[in-house]
Amino acid sequence: MTVYHGSYTEITEIDLSKCEPNKDFGKGFYVTKIREQAEIWAVRIGRKYQNKGVVTKFNFYESAFVNGMYKVLQFDKYNENWLDFVTLNRRLDSPIPAHDYDIVEGPVADDRISREIDNYILGKISKEKFLNMLRREEPTHQICFCTADSLLMLEYMENTKNISYEVSEIGEPLLEQLVIDFNIDEETATDKFFSSNTFAKLADESTGLYKKPWQEIYEMLKKEMKI
Repeated sequence: MTVYHGSYTEITEIDLSKCEPNKDFGKGFYVTKIREQAEIWAVRIGRKYQNKGVVTKFNFYESAFVNGMYKVLQFDKYNENWLDFVTLNRRLDSPIPAHDYDIVEGPVADDRISREIDNYILGKISKEKFLNMLRREEPTHQICFCTADSLLMLEYMENTKNISYEVSEIGEPLLEQLVIDFNIDEETATDKFFSSNTFAKLADESTGLYKKPWQEIYEMLKKEMKI
């Protein structure tokens, strides 16, 4: 299976010690089989480092799921078990991992879902309400490689692709306009933009949306957000 990792730089060597803790499936190296999803991650992270981001391609040996050499956990959709597992990892306040799986596969908790998970942890929404919301979510995908041994099932592929189209440049005036028009800070504006369907279409080069004037894209964003 071809999988992708979006970041601000090309990843030729994976160092698990540099991976952040308290992610959906714990500390580990994350990839996805959905290229567009990796491109969105690349643009978002690249923006923080003032570049356009890079998608690194890997070959994943799917035999890892069935050969018995690795302890694997797979979620085929958003469900109660997925929610319980993500909550376990996100609320962990110990340096000791919350689980001992080598590889975990399943859906992504994007920005909006992450906020609702926080509300769920704080007791602001019920599990039933949260699960009902998840049933309306679009399919997403991620695989987390949690141990050094599991990384042996990933093979780096040289033909990476820079996020070369002008998404980053288009995003600048959009964010500035959000801040001005709606009196919100840049962090909030960034969160709203990068979690929108408008951004997903913008990051997909095949749509050609990046060729449109930023003002036209901004009107799409406002319509989507109903603001």
